[in-house]
Amino acid sequence: MSHFLDRLTFFQRVKQPFSGGYGITTNEDRRWEDGYRKRWQHDKIVRSTHGANCTGSCSWKIYVKGGIVTWETQQTDYPRTRPDLPNHEPRGCPRGASYSWYLYSANRVKYPLVRSALVKLYREARRTMTPVAAWASIVRDPKKRDAYTTKRGHGGFVRADWNEVNEIIAAANAHTIKDHGPDRVIGFSPIPAMSMVSYAAGARYLSLLGGVCLSFYDWYCDLPPSSPQTWGEQTDVAESADWYNSGFLILWGSNVPQTRTPDAHFYTEARYRGAKSAVICPDYSEASKFADIWLSVKQGTDSALAMAMGHVILKQFHVDRKVDYFTDYVKRYTDMPMLVKLVRQDGRLVPDRFVRSSDIAGDLGETNNAEWKTLAFDAQSGELVAPLGSVGFRWGEKGKWNLEAKRSDGTGVDLMLSLADRQHELADVAFPYFGNIEHDHFVSSDHASVLERRMPVAKLASKDGEILVASVYDLFLANYGVDRGFGGANVAKSFDEDAPYTPAWAEKITGVPRDQIIQVAHEFALNAEKTNGRSMVIIGAAMNHWYHCDMNYRGVINMLVMCGCVGQSGGGWAHYVGQEKLRPQAGWAPVAFALDWGRPSRQQNGTSFFYAHSDQWRYETLDPKDILSPTAPAGPWDGALIDYNVRAERMGWLPSAPQLEINPLSIAAKAAAAGLEPKDYVAQGLTSGELKMSCEDPDNPKNWPRNLFVWRSNLLGSSGKGHEYFLKHLLGTSHGVLGKNLGEQGLAKPKEVRWHEQGAEGKLDLLVTLDFRMSTTCVYSDIVLPAATWYEKDDLNTSDMHPFIHPLGAAVDPIWESRTDWEIYKGLAKAFSEVAPEVLGVETDVVLAPIMHDSAGEIAQALDVKEWKKGETPAVPGRTMPSVAVVQRDYPNTYERFTSLGPLMENLGNGIKGIAWETKHEVEHLRQLNGVVLEEGPTKGLAKLNTAIDAAEAVLMMAPETNGEVAVRAWNSLSKTTGLEHAHLALPKEDEKIRFRDIVAQPRKIISAPTWSGLESEHVCYNAGYTNVHEFIPWRTLTGRQQLYQDHLWMRAFGEGLCVYRPPIDTRTVKPVIDKHPNGEKQVVLNFITPHQKWGIHSTYTDNLLMLTLSRGGPIVWISEIDAKAAGIADNDWIEAYNSNGALTARAVVSQRVKQGMCLMYHAQEKIVNAPGSETTGRRGGIHNSVTRVVPKPTHMIGGYAQQAYGFNYYGTIGTNRDEFVIVRKIKKLDWLERPYDPAKQKTRGPLTSAAE
Repeated sequence: MSHFLDRLTFFQRVKQPFSGGYGITTNEDRRWEDGYRKRWQHDKIVRSTHGANCTGSCSWKIYVKGGIVTWETQQTDYPRTRPDLPNHEPRGCPRGASYSWYLYSANRVKYPLVRSALVKLYREARRTMTPVAAWASIVRDPKKRDAYTTKRGHGGFVRADWNEVNEIIAAANAHTIKDHGPDRVIGFSPIPAMSMVSYAAGARYLSLLGGVCLSFYDWYCDLPPSSPQTWGEQTDVAESADWYNSGFLILWGSNVPQTRTPDAHFYTEARYRGAKSAVICPDYSEASKFADIWLSVKQGTDSALAMAMGHVILKQFHVDRKVDYFTDYVKRYTDMPMLVKLVRQDGRLVPDRFVRSSDIAGDLGETNNAEWKTLAFDAQSGELVAPLGSVGFRWGEKGKWNLEAKRSDGTGVDLMLSLADRQHELADVAFPYFGNIEHDHFVSSDHASVLERRMPVAKLASKDGEILVASVYDLFLANYGVDRGFGGANVAKSFDEDAPYTPAWAEKITGVPRDQIIQVAHEFALNAEKTNGRSMVIIGAAMNHWYHCDMNYRGVINMLVMCGCVGQSGGGWAHYVGQEKLRPQAGWAPVAFALDWGRPSRQQNGTSFFYAHSDQWRYETLDPKDILSPTAPAGPWDGALIDYNVRAERMGWLPSAPQLEINPLSIAAKAAAAGLEPKDYVAQGLTSGELKMSCEDPDNPKNWPRNLFVWRSNLLGSSGKGHEYFLKHLLGTSHGVLGKNLGEQGLAKPKEVRWHEQGAEGKLDLLVTLDFRMSTTCVYSDIVLPAATWYEKDDLNTSDMHPFIHPLGAAVDPIWESRTDWEIYKGLAKAFSEVAPEVLGVETDVVLAPIMHDSAGEIAQALDVKEWKKGETPAVPGRTMPSVAVVQRDYPNTYERFTSLGPLMENLGNGIKGIAWETKHEVEHLRQLNGVVLEEGPTKGLAKLNTAIDAAEAVLMMAPETNGEVAVRAWNSLSKTTGLEHAHLALPKEDEKIRFRDIVAQPRKIISAPTWSGLESEHVCYNAGYTNVHEFIPWRTLTGRQQLYQDHLWMRAFGEGLCVYRPPIDTRTVKPVIDKHPNGEKQVVLNFITPHQKWGIHSTYTDNLLMLTLSRGGPIVWISEIDAKAAGIADNDWIEAYNSNGALTARAVVSQRVKQGMCLMYHAQEKIVNAPGSETTGRRGGIHNSVTRVVPKPTHMIGGYAQQAYGFNYYGTIGTNRDEFVIVRKIKKLDWLERPYDPAKQKTRGPLTSAAE
């Protein structure tokens, strides 16, 4: 019996002392511990990341319990870098760690939403009409159209089902294509690298329709045009691990610990290793705390500081003491030896264009592209030579486009840097100076607008007679005002002289003490000398958001080049902004832009598009003459900024969207009726005036964009510079524009663009947004589609910061009724195919495309700019006007085409950046991997692209970065042009093929490919320009070298042939409104700066409860204690900032961190959380972009000129905004506007106050 009882009590706790009598046991209930124990239990862990455009590209563990995401932590299984380097992990930041909050939050978009006024109209019409007819009946009736467009931003959404919203959108698309043209269907989505398949979904749908994909890198102002100008490269940068190899790091306008959080440890580790660091920024940023020295530069004067540092480096390391490494580097890898023609203008000698082979009798023996081959002197023989590598060698011949020190016949050359080393004479050459332009808020000097400096020149016999020439090297030194012993004026014998570009001069302009300028410049160059170029500048978008940003960047680039840093591990520039490095780009582009079905696709530079179609040009205050050089050559430099954009579009320099006033689907038939090819018909029609380009009349309803898709983006709540103009003109809803247009002010109007006294309001028929949260853009949309979060879909992700590719993983299925981007657009393609036959069949589309970079067309007009519109030259497609192509659209089979890989990948192959190769082998592999279409029809037998993983596999299979076999093929293709062997760079990985399941298991390092200028190697970190320097592959510029002199006519006209200091422009937005609507509070005028923040990535996370808790719970503006005192503002007061563009409201953060005269409002803070009304406009306070407006620059419109030729997200106008000033004051009476919206009581959709009078 006792044995039986013992068995029953076996599991009873034994009560006995333990731990020397200190232990104790109890019988109390411990189930209360479940609250935290079960919080961290999970059923599975899935790898994913965040598509927030933060450049982090961090691998995360997503924990799932019971089908619910419970939390996330950082993955720590990245492949090792190298034994001598720290690893990349752990990667992540508090913002990423808070993302799972979104999945189940009230901010989540759960169902398809439609504006109630619109859905009522559509349902009523559908009772008696087919889908396309129903949509047409709404948008053709102004009263019906206004019924929903004017309600944008005022609520009124109702829940709908997917079938209905898909039908509405498809009907709108079909009607637009039939009535207006496919180029009136527009899409905006940024940064493919953060979720490549999701971007590709929308772009593929649009491209199959013939719609337009808008660029983003330039619109975001992440694109520094100085990079294409100098290198012919969008932006290629070092991975963060290469910081560790540097001996001297300058952080210039980059706040690494705050904005590059996952990579900041490399900066710290480099410091521990002994690297010196200087931080240059106006405010006391997070990065400043890590510096050996902090240079608190006056915001907007960075180019003055860079020029002064360059002055020191040139004087100490190129003149007083010549460093052999620096001399050899600039001789071989830059345009400094190249010759520039000097011309006499207004009694002075000024630099003109590069001397070309075509200038010399017999073309110097060059029979191919002689106009595009630049010349130099050989130092040994003194002969004039055309060294290999210039763009003329790239096209039309093989094997000579390389940087070997040779001429065409293979003879070696040793290029001469300075003409002082040969027979020469001294002459005074004129350079423009802009530092004397007066500005209310920036220091100017009293030096002359034209500075003549003495330098060596030589006479040269040309076809047109004797000419004077100078080397770029001599021009370069003279431009910096460096005294070389030649005498003359405007050079400085001492760093203490107040002459342009000396440290003493820069001290007055920038506020940085001259001793600090000299010290940093000297130590930067000295380190580069001792380490052969291991000095690096980490640079941020802060430098790029100024109107004259090119001067900021080129000033820094010049420093790096004169010290031989570019292309050397541990050296060069590290420009980090958006997550731009779409590593498997060559495999991704055919899927994204439907190049497997038709070429070319329609692509448009976003800045020019939004400038035109949000009518910001109607309010332009900057006259081109304000920025014209005092040494400008004769030319038509009048008109308005938009006139330059129109000229650029007409000449094929920039794309157009829409293209022509007529529907492009009608052109082929009209051409056939006239017995002409479409390209000839278009050229003749434009010349005769029978055809008109849309850009010449953007307010004409014929030229309006009609349908706009926004996905993976918060266009209206984040990047939309000129937010209030978007609301007024593009959307046609309530807005806060306070200024008057050119007509109302009686100012000069554009010459190339038709002026309408009444500007268009409400151009869009339909705005559709896909998002997982209710963003500002969603609030203003007509239809909102619930998108899956980053933890609910399969996708691909890469970054500039590390060399790995890894996935977004579906940890759970999309919740509620949300869908992945791929499934959403696949559903739209299905719906469109069903409704399209009502009005569309197989159609012939005529596509106008710009002259593209990295194509033979980039060598268009070599020596001058001639316009067919003025009768100066014939209209020749692809040379003096856009190219014209014919593409077949099979609208009823759009879905079938969307879900299969088209035949062009087998028939035409693939390529990138001027390199081409076959892809038949890869297509066959995809058939085996993804399966083939079995259904009868036009796609039978093709590889499937049914799912997001199918699309990802297609990207990985076709990209040289993820398929070693393709990489070797791509390198071999490049070798045919360079004449050098490159395949050894990829041969070790020829058999490697990265599959989607591989990266789900662990991030994989990509394979070296000619797409990029660095190497993915076990021996060296990725560093931009590395293959140019070490493999002798030319930069994709006119000279084939790092081009420091820009000789295009427009560059010279606007004074930017060489780098100079240019102060911020006056946008003239303060004085017209500063006294219009007083509220009794004191006011202060401040420079408006929008850096990236700590509590969000752009607008993502800023409405996240966790981040709101860590910050101040809504929009904030930082101001200095001095400015706050002057305006009677205390910390945490409600304030408003306003100017002619609009107004915003926020809380004040008063801090010593901020420099007097400026204010900081972190990008991007929306008005959907804690934003009261503005006393100035009477409407809810705007976003940070409510006080900005786009001001484009003519030099960014250049095209058809080697590196200055258009490429999607490569070159074009950019959306700068930091020259802007705002009036800041305390809000006297806080109004949360918490009352029903009654449009009947509002007489205007504009501001409701007297400020709008």
